[in-house]
Order: sequence, then structure tokens, then C-alpha cells
Amino acid sequence: MTYKVIGKCPVCGARLLISKLHCPKCGTVIENDFEMSKFEYLTKDQLKFIEIFLKNRGNIKDVEKELGISYPTVRSKLDELISALGYNVSQNSKADKKRIVDMLDRGEITADQAIKMMNE
Repeated sequence: MTYKVIGKCPVCGARLLISKLHCPKCGTVIENDFEMSKFEYLTKDQLKFIEIFLKNRGNIKDVEKELGISYPTVRSKLDELISALGYNVSQNSKADKKRIVDMLDRGEITADQAIKMMNE
């Protein structure tokens, strides 16, 4: 039986390393300290959000509908995920405002939602 790899120590919460790889076919064993993918360190909720986000091709309006949450909540979850992957999250940058206007132009959000998002 095989189990899903856990990414964090259940005692202290630190990131775990893989120290042993084993080939079930020929029995080869390789021992060292191996890092896991960034995604192995995400929570189940974060991985589920990624799955829904990708399934909806990044369309935030569709993600809102599927999860039954507001745009700001989707945005917050996305920012949390970006941060968990080790990237900086910029707040209220010009690029964000342009993206909001683009979403409004594509009909993905209403004018009221756009105003609310700009004011956050």
C-alpha cells in the first residue's frame, strides 16, 4: 500500500524532506535529502482551490459561482496561494486595476463589483 506524501511535520509544522527513494521493480534505493514540489507543501483547501481555478481557466467569475463566494474572497484565496508558493503579492498595483478594467470589459464582473474591487 502507498500513501500520499505529507509536506509538513505533524509535530512542529516545519517542511519535510524526502530522504529515501525506492524502485519497487528492481529494488534500487537512493538515499539523500530531496526537496518536494512547492505544491506538496500546500493545504488540501489550497490544492482544491487550484483545481477549481484551473478547471475554470482562471475565470474568477466562474470560480465565484462554483465555490459560492464573492470576488474579494476568491482574490484573497488566490493571494494566499501565491504567497504560500513563495511569491510576493502586490496590493492595489496599476496592473491589478488594469486587470479589473479588463474583467469589466469582458463582462466577467459588473460595474458595481469593479468599483468595490478598486476601492479595496
